[in-house]
Amino acid sequence: MKFFTILFLKFLLLSNFLMAETIPTKSKILKQSSDCFKDSRTQVCKKLVSEIEKLQLLVFDQNRFKCQSSLLGLQSEIIEAYFFKNYSKDSISLMTPYVNKNC
Repeated sequence: MKFFTILFLKFLLLSNFLMAETIPTKSKILKQSSDCFKDSRTQVCKKLVSEIEKLQLLVFDQNRFKCQSSLLGLQSEIIEAYFFKNYSKDSISLMTPYVNKNC
């Protein structure tokens, strides 16, 4: 019984270790961010903020600081659109061209 318990724990630890976390692509982020600016109160917008964070960490490890800064600006715009009620739905993202250029 003790052997099976140890075997199960090893399997559990290794399976969690081997699960890869997906990093969103630039095109996916830009598409979702334009959707968020149209309707900022969706669950997609909340999830997008954390997905951009993952991508920021990835480009930081690659020393691509212009891309990281552009992603941070886009993330700030999404947070502003989500939390501030006086944010206009007609406004456009100022950071989208920079994300395109730098990433």
